[in-house]
Amino acid sequence: MNQPFIVNISENWNNIMMSRHMNLFLIPTVLLTSVTLLVNPILSLCILCFPSLRQENRYLLLANILFTDMLFLTINLTMVSCNSMGLHMPHWLCKFMMASMVMAYSTSVLTITLMVVDTYVAVRWPLRYKEIFTPSRARKIIMSLWVLAAGCPISLLVMFEVVMDHYKQSLPVCLVLIAVLSLEQRKVGVHSFLISAVSLCTVLVVYCYIHLYIITKTSGIWRGRYSRARMTLLAHTLLLMLYFVPPLVFAVELALLKRDNSDEVGVWINLVNMCVLMLLPRCCTPYLYILRYREIYRTVQRVLWKKRPQSQRSAA
Repeated sequence: MNQPFIVNISENWNNIMMSRHMNLFLIPTVLLTSVTLLVNPILSLCILCFPSLRQENRYLLLANILFTDMLFLTINLTMVSCNSMGLHMPHWLCKFMMASMVMAYSTSVLTITLMVVDTYVAVRWPLRYKEIFTPSRARKIIMSLWVLAAGCPISLLVMFEVVMDHYKQSLPVCLVLIAVLSLEQRKVGVHSFLISAVSLCTVLVVYCYIHLYIITKTSGIWRGRYSRARMTLLAHTLLLMLYFVPPLVFAVELALLKRDNSDEVGVWINLVNMCVLMLLPRCCTPYLYILRYREIYRTVQRVLWKKRPQSQRSAA
């Protein structure tokens, strides 16, 4: 790969986006991001400010997902807006945002995988669960997830710095896919690493769910087509699929672009992935947990709706 490769493909993608009016993808990005950021801060504060929720490991993990989702959505909206409006980011800002975006997404996937493991441990060893997974240990594990998730983007950042060693100008389009594609041209195994990581998390989740069903099938919680256990499993399975599908789409797109440099198809797939598929699970997560968990619903209800009578009394 000669050095201008990343510059040429970035300019080609920018021309395609402008000629095909693909900047309209900014509309669903803004809508889905706004709907999510409307609820996520409130739900995160409810979990962190109320001890009854803060002492529950599943809610601590949920708060971590909500925080990483807010970080991801903010970075994604900034990148999509700049790319859609033709604003050129400084090269150092583009690299930093790409690394932060990969770290936020990786942390979300690792945390939601850990939530499934947490549920498995709670059901498998109910009497020892409090000893195995204490709140303090949960916080340490969450911090470890951040460190682990930071390893991949930092490595990408170092490799990308090597690729762009002599080119310090801003690129027309700032995209993780283009940066990774430039590394793949140098035979860096990002594609294989991505598929391996997603496959490992998927296998772990499937293993935990199968064993959960085996352990609980005689308890009667699965009786009835619309039992709470069935609906919860269905909702969480759908949510997990929504989180895991975008990285697989990213890997497939990367493989297609390596074989056939069909820029227009690549631009369409990447925009659908960035502007819709990656945002759907983040949009569904807060509303799903508010509806499925009574403790969260009651806490949010106390925070939002109990302020009305107080304000009415003060006005009277």
